[in-house]
Amino acid sequence: MPIPITLDHQATVPDDVELVAVGVRSAQLEADAPGLDEELARIAGFEGKLAQTLVAATDEGVQLLVGLGDEADPTTYRKVGAAIAKAAVKRASIAVDVLVDLDGPDRVAAAGALAEGLALGSYGFADYKDPAPGTALEAVTVVGKGGKRVADAVARGARVAEAVGLVRDLVNTPGGDLTPTAFAEQAIEVADEAGIEIEVLDLAAITEAGLGGLLGVARGSAQEPRFVKLSYVPEGRPRGKVALVGKGVTFDSGGLSIKSAGGMEGMKGDMAGAATVLAALSLVPTVAPKLQVTGYLPLTDNMLGPDATRVGDVLRTRNGKTVEVLNTDAEGRLILADGLALAVEDEPDAIIDLATLTGACMVALGDRTAGVFTNSEALAERVLDAADEAGELFWPLPMPEHLRKPLDSEIADLRNIGVGGYGGASTAAIFLQEFVGDVPWAHLDIAGPADSKGAYDEVSKGGTGFGVRTLVRLLGSWTKLP
Repeated sequence: MPIPITLDHQATVPDDVELVAVGVRSAQLEADAPGLDEELARIAGFEGKLAQTLVAATDEGVQLLVGLGDEADPTTYRKVGAAIAKAAVKRASIAVDVLVDLDGPDRVAAAGALAEGLALGSYGFADYKDPAPGTALEAVTVVGKGGKRVADAVARGARVAEAVGLVRDLVNTPGGDLTPTAFAEQAIEVADEAGIEIEVLDLAAITEAGLGGLLGVARGSAQEPRFVKLSYVPEGRPRGKVALVGKGVTFDSGGLSIKSAGGMEGMKGDMAGAATVLAALSLVPTVAPKLQVTGYLPLTDNMLGPDATRVGDVLRTRNGKTVEVLNTDAEGRLILADGLALAVEDEPDAIIDLATLTGACMVALGDRTAGVFTNSEALAERVLDAADEAGELFWPLPMPEHLRKPLDSEIADLRNIGVGGYGGASTAAIFLQEFVGDVPWAHLDIAGPADSKGAYDEVSKGGTGFGVRTLVRLLGSWTKLP
């Protein structure tokens, strides 16, 4: 669904808003706070800390004070925007005047981050329950100088937040409703609205294409799989070709290697990688209009039907490699293998895949940081730089050579799991590397941050939309790899 608020930019505060949010730095409380009684502020516990809020009477009337911290850092304004949206949730319209001590590029960057935070902080998923009664925030005006550049940054921030919201909605939708067919139908709507090409393969076409990994995972389900290919091709000579591959398991029971009851909680979100790729593709015509980008989305659920893949079965993937399945709960790498092989055939300059792939990555990095695995240090550096600008946490992880041999099978080219219980995230990445050849490639394991047990900053409980902002910045600044 669209973001729940409208965002615009004006040079001055409109007369008809219900509340004005103003920024306060920590040092101001010791100098010239905006008409505020400093002693009362301290009694209320307001110290101007980053994203701290207080509704207070000032010389300008009742205002929402929001802390900006100690320094003017544009990257912090995403948190500031989210804090304002949450504090003003019962006001229908507000103005936000917090860009006062920023100029030039910093003001533009902060305005975009602020807009993202305002929109994401107001997100809620209520498709299956009645919305809470009472007034809800509907309209926000970002105030400040900067003219068209700032206005464009606000508009772009709102558009990025809407794409993040799409991922959140998809991840939050129950797997019984968001079947592979339903996901593909949603992808058609998004592609049509964005003006990008889309091709959807049904079961017969998937079989003809030899996508044995996807077919093997889908065998246990009453729901047919789908494979979605999204293509944005600019007019004229593109400045590069990038492939995005997203894991799309719409519900993961573990198959015959069944998960525990607790382990299945949240498995409706095992398609977050595919949702992130879909959302990012929808923004490419706006953020990277000269770049050719193709998305590959293998879609299935992983169930225990009468013909479910058995432990020990061998699958033949798109590129001809055979895989002995020794754990049906290591299914994401099987469907990604087909997606990666198809991406290689289209000869891109680089491939980036996103997947909620391993719990082992969460053990290593926690639930707010994604792992980065790569065969290209230059590509990894770009991903990490884009993530830093986007305010999303990634960390590089290794693919040590000694973990490759345990993937050898006695009866097939590969096993789908290694031997022993250690290095699971790295082992999964090493498996995927078998399907990318020499193409520069980065694997982003987003198992932790794709879903959150609670809300914080601009992140909502449930689906988070993690990865969209990083991809937007990566694609928007794309240049030829060395």
